[in-house]
Amino acid sequence: MLDQYAEPLSGIDRYAVVGNPIAHSKSPLIHTEFAKQTHQNISYERVLAPLDGFEATIRDLMQQGFKGVNVTVPFKFEAYALCDYHTEQAKLAGAVNTIKFTEHGIWGNNTDGDGLIADITHNLNTLIEGKRVLLLGAGGAAEGVFQPLLVQKPAKLVVANRTLDKAENMVSKSLDKTSQVTACTFEDLKNQQFDIVINATSAGLSDMALPVPSSVFAKNCLAYDMMYGRETPFMQQARASGAQVADGLGMLVEQAAEAFNYWRGVRPETKSVMNIVSAL
Repeated sequence: MLDQYAEPLSGIDRYAVVGNPIAHSKSPLIHTEFAKQTHQNISYERVLAPLDGFEATIRDLMQQGFKGVNVTVPFKFEAYALCDYHTEQAKLAGAVNTIKFTEHGIWGNNTDGDGLIADITHNLNTLIEGKRVLLLGAGGAAEGVFQPLLVQKPAKLVVANRTLDKAENMVSKSLDKTSQVTACTFEDLKNQQFDIVINATSAGLSDMALPVPSSVFAKNCLAYDMMYGRETPFMQQARASGAQVADGLGMLVEQAAEAFNYWRGVRPETKSVMNIVSAL
């Protein structure tokens, strides 16, 4: 497994993004731009981990001398279990998307929530406070943004999932007592409307449509898909229903900036990098 990685260059700190699939990831470009901007001497690459070989891949990278990795679908829960220590953001999420290797062990962080909030509130100029918010999915991506969304004080937050128990489990962890927080299945969404609908499922990777009624999109609704790179069936459905549509490219860049700051101690400026990535 070691020989799949590039030869290390002396004096350069090495980082990677680990997932399956991974070929589509724009993270290497983003972190390379951050490094140029902040004058950091790093390299960053994609690593495909076997579905049954995440831990072995991470330990190989650590042995190779990598300083840290980003973790993407479908390994964020496994990453949490693997880490020796966790930041507060990771503990709240129960999932990890950013790993830092130290002499004392493996640290896990989660920057997804901060990335999503920054993109919605700053880049898309959409206030979350007082809004009716629907979060689709209850996997690692949803876990990462659930508590940060609640911090924004929505009027209500509904977590909808194919299987009710996973959604209920997430809702049971709510630390917020001021927002109305409930769980339901996709079928239970009939006759409900929302101001912000966030798709945290990976359905878009395989061009799958979600069994979500178009009536969930209220007038002037923001429909946000955490996937990026193409218009997903969810985005097509939302656009046809008159919603404002956004993909997860802004979140990707913002969470990457948080991860870069966690590793390097400097937070890059994101707008110029977003322009570069979106132009591809």
